[in-house]
Order: sequence, then structure tokens, then C-alpha cells
Amino acid sequence: MKVSLLGITGVPLGKHNVKDPRLDQADQLIEARKKIYAQVDVAGEDEAATADVIVVSPGSRLDLILQDLEFVETRLGRNPPDEERAVLEKTKACLESDQMISAAGLAPEEVKAIEAHAFVTMKPVVVAEAKDVEQFDEFLVRVIGDAGYITFLTVGGVENRQWLIKAGTTAVEAAGAIHTDIQKGFIRAEIISFADMLAAGGETEAKRANKQRLETKTYVMQDCDLTNFRFNKT
Repeated sequence: MKVSLLGITGVPLGKHNVKDPRLDQADQLIEARKKIYAQVDVAGEDEAATADVIVVSPGSRLDLILQDLEFVETRLGRNPPDEERAVLEKTKACLESDQMISAAGLAPEEVKAIEAHAFVTMKPVVVAEAKDVEQFDEFLVRVIGDAGYITFLTVGGVENRQWLIKAGTTAVEAAGAIHTDIQKGFIRAEIISFADMLAAGGETEAKRANKQRLETKTYVMQDCDLTNFRFNKT
């Protein structure tokens, strides 16, 4: 996952840990030799077009809106096809109301009509106040959620680790986030919800309380599921 910064200073570019306190809680309850946070790539504004989410300063938010509005007005002045024009008029009204295009409620076919223009405000945009910049790695927990991502945990033994996936990811797809061999050989996912683990006081205690479930490849992962994949080794 890539995060692009606009109007944000004092944050080094490159890999950043997402310091989710839920991993810290799990690490206190479940013994492992290492604790590994999920990571994201933090890039400059020149990579906004390829980023999954844009983080802006309060003063830069309007700049993004005006950037897209200028392009929309230019495109409308070039007599686009009727289908595209209708969507552009809708996005223009949204931008003129000081809203991002992502808030316009576009249907999939409407998105398709304008997707070639790669409007920056079609991406998730998160505003970072000064206090957020000061604790940027912790702030990333909110950023990934606003960008439509969740995490799952693998725990015990060598490491307690948090993995980043898109919301709506199935169990077999989540297995691929760890290794393609696990995805290919997927049999079942052993799942304990984070809330059940916390209430029980640990993974072992949750299993004793019959809180572990066996799920198939079509199971849709929930945020911070404790997960163990059963798979055939090739």
C-alpha cells in the first residue's frame, strides 16, 4: 500500500510501521519472539497518481479540489461524449461544493466513463493535523482504514505479526498476503475474532472457550482476525 503526502513536512519517505495498538495488546497476551507491525510505503506528492491514499495538510485539501476542478472545466470545454459529459457535470458540482469526487456517489459505469483522467480526489484523501504528523506512524492506523484496508494477525511462536489487506478480501486471498504457496494449498482458515481473544485473555484461552472457527476460502476477513491457515505443502 502506498501513501502519498501533500503539503506534509517532517515525515521521512519510505517504509513506515503502522503502529496499531491492537497488535501491542495481542503481543502482551500471546508469547512470541518478535512483534512485527504492518508496513506501508510513504511517498511524496509526485507519486499521488499511483498512491492508494493521499494524506494532505488542511491547507492543501483545497489545492487538490481545485486541481481536479480545473481539469474538469477544461475537459467540458472540449465537447466530450454525452456519457462522459454527464459524469463530468456531476463531478463539477461536487467539487464546487468543496467535496472530493470520491464523495460524489458515482456508480461503477460512471467511474468507468472518467477513470482514464485519473482524478486525484477519486482516491481516498485524509487530512492530517499537526498532532497527526507528530505521531505519524500511529496516525497511519486511521489512514489505512479510510483507504479501505484492514489487517489480520498471525500469532505465537516466532512472531506476532499484523498483515495488511483490502476490506472484502477472502480467506484464500488473505493467505496469499503471507505466501502464494499457502494460497495455492489452502484448506481452511482457523479464525478467532480479536474481541473474543481479548475477552478470553489470549489465543489459548479463546480456543478453550470454543471461540475458534473453521472457515472456508470464501470467508470474508474481518478487521484484526487472529488467523491460522491450514494448507497442503507442495
